[in-house]
Amino acid sequence: MILYNVNEGVAIISWNMEGYPMNVLNEKSIEAFNGAIDKAIADTEVKGIIITSEKDSFVAGADLNMITRLFEQKVDAKQGLENARALNQVFRKYETCGKPVATVITGHALGGGFEICLASHYRIMVNNPKAKVGLPESKIGLLPGAGGTQRLPRLVGIEAAAPLLLEGRELAPDKALQTGLINELVSDKANGIEAAKKWIAANPNALQPWDEKDFKRNKVVGRVNYKVPGGNIQSPKGAQVMLPGTALLMGKTYGNYPAQLAIMNCVYEGLQVPIEQGLEIESRYFTSLLMSPVAKNMVRSLFFALGDANKGVARPKGVAPTNIQKVGVLGAGMMGAGIAYVTALAGMQVVLKDVTLESAEKGKDYSRDLLKASLSKGKITKEKEEQVLALIKTTDKADDMQGCDLIIEAVFEQRELKNKVTQEVEKFLTSTAVFGSNTSTLPITGLSEASTRPENFIGIHFFSPVDKMPLVEIIMGKQTSDYALALTIDYVLKIKKTPIVVNDSRGFYTSRCFSTYTTEGIEMMAEGVNATLVENAGKMAGMPVGPLDVADAVAIDLAYKVMKQTELDTGEKIEDMPSGKVVKKFVEELERFGKKNKKGYYEYPENGKKYIWPGLQELYPLAQTQPTLEEAKKRLLHRQAIEAVRCLEEGVVADVADADIGSILAWGFPPYTGGVLSYIDMIGLAAFVKELDELAAKHGERFKPTERLREMAKNGETFHQVYAKKKEKMETVG
Repeated sequence: MILYNVNEGVAIISWNMEGYPMNVLNEKSIEAFNGAIDKAIADTEVKGIIITSEKDSFVAGADLNMITRLFEQKVDAKQGLENARALNQVFRKYETCGKPVATVITGHALGGGFEICLASHYRIMVNNPKAKVGLPESKIGLLPGAGGTQRLPRLVGIEAAAPLLLEGRELAPDKALQTGLINELVSDKANGIEAAKKWIAANPNALQPWDEKDFKRNKVVGRVNYKVPGGNIQSPKGAQVMLPGTALLMGKTYGNYPAQLAIMNCVYEGLQVPIEQGLEIESRYFTSLLMSPVAKNMVRSLFFALGDANKGVARPKGVAPTNIQKVGVLGAGMMGAGIAYVTALAGMQVVLKDVTLESAEKGKDYSRDLLKASLSKGKITKEKEEQVLALIKTTDKADDMQGCDLIIEAVFEQRELKNKVTQEVEKFLTSTAVFGSNTSTLPITGLSEASTRPENFIGIHFFSPVDKMPLVEIIMGKQTSDYALALTIDYVLKIKKTPIVVNDSRGFYTSRCFSTYTTEGIEMMAEGVNATLVENAGKMAGMPVGPLDVADAVAIDLAYKVMKQTELDTGEKIEDMPSGKVVKKFVEELERFGKKNKKGYYEYPENGKKYIWPGLQELYPLAQTQPTLEEAKKRLLHRQAIEAVRCLEEGVVADVADADIGSILAWGFPPYTGGVLSYIDMIGLAAFVKELDELAAKHGERFKPTERLREMAKNGETFHQVYAKKKEKMETVG
């Protein structure tokens, strides 16, 4: 696990965890590392220490299974603090041992792995452009708890450290050297070891810049008056960074993300005292985060569930791997153009078809523009640009789809048109080719009726813009085969997107739940709730933008078309649908279609900032009594949550994890909640049911709890407990 040898008076401590693809910090590896450090410090023949790795990566951070165990132990604050201090004590031990310590970083050094490096006196890194160093803990609701919030700003200054700590940015070797995170780049590990030995020989009495030797007590201690690069906390520069930085942070997070605020507090408080006290401050804040539900939710959803999805956990086990070489895309509008781009970028041939060759070429322009932008920023080479563009063939002929392994239809959301292009192309496909419809609302089973091979027909729902949105929702029709699902998952993983699998339903899972956010916001506005309050409530609850803003961006007339199709398919009148009266009025009478024609719930002046359309108050006068901000936030989030519950109970979404990561990645449900069902668990089912009953009494049946939800609340259950047991039982039976 930890290799130890002494060479030329230098102890080389090398991480090499067996059975792990990368080294991680866990109970066993920390114990072994601590033992090796003690051995090197005690050996009088050892004049210096080198910490490195036998693997291509260095240390990838803490084993989050260990973090999860800490969540599950439900330790009290005192025990939690002792746990948090333990690793800091190991690092501080070798930092102050009186011997020079160098780290040779062989690859990724992230989180606790990079904190190992920060505690050493000199950092050398192998110059692999794919390797990254950084402290990404804030992305999962935690803070760097082994000295990161204290050493990093002391090393590079508060301003340079802020984005690395608060946003979890990760740097390639050249940027890390430029920023001051590392001291030297080398071509390979062997050169790194030699460079480390050379540095150790030249620096026998190395100290961290924030430390000094206390000769009276013969020990190294933190300096009381250490000058932080760029200015201390109480300096004009420090105040210039911290004060507006805190304001900006609160403006972005609205206080929903305790990790970011805790990091700011660690930096502010810790940099005003010697590092020993700073580390104690950090440990206290780290413990408080571990004991809050936010970190637990984010780790569970954004690490474990997301990791499983990205490994293809939903892929049918008995289907052999597929090898997708050629993909046909029908429709070269914004969606089809985006699909063509990400497919070609992944190295697959693309046939991009539209009604005319000119329209198809316009779709290819989307790829040209994105590649040109990447080239100008140095992200790709000219050769790469040419390779990707060469993979995209434009056409107006259906017979060019011959030889495609997968067809993705991305035409307008109209059943007749989708049926037409299905039949037009299908006769040119092989028996193993899969036909995927990129629809956001139309049931896949119904669309598959136009196909002669419904077993090879599947829904593949992308989100716009395709090149930026990370999720793909795969929809199973009643006759869709395991083979079609497996091939589609293989494709989604190949384009580096996250797949979730759902069953057929109008609106499926993501569109069905997401639409409740916009429709509820529109309903609130129509009831006389101030539109500004509606928008602010959405953003302050943690949604990316307000519901009216989203409705404009998606397009009001598109919502109208979807409602029209629903009316045709089900007989339900638009006027009886949530927000239907407003949407119909805006499209049929006012011709306010949203951002696309610069008239919607907002106004879009040519040379100015958008603003809420003043005419809203004339159409929908303000109610005398306005809800509180908390009431408005609750209404918007609870409406989405109860719809997700219905989707789960109806079998539209089969897995709690898919429901959670789908809600975060597809429509921006607040990540701090861990996802839409984790949000309910965090509130508590009993409290959630009570609040739903109150909302239903005031605003309608759409908020009414299901009977199964009431039963779960009565039994004291949570979604994650119940479905974890179901999953375990299914795996045991399987």
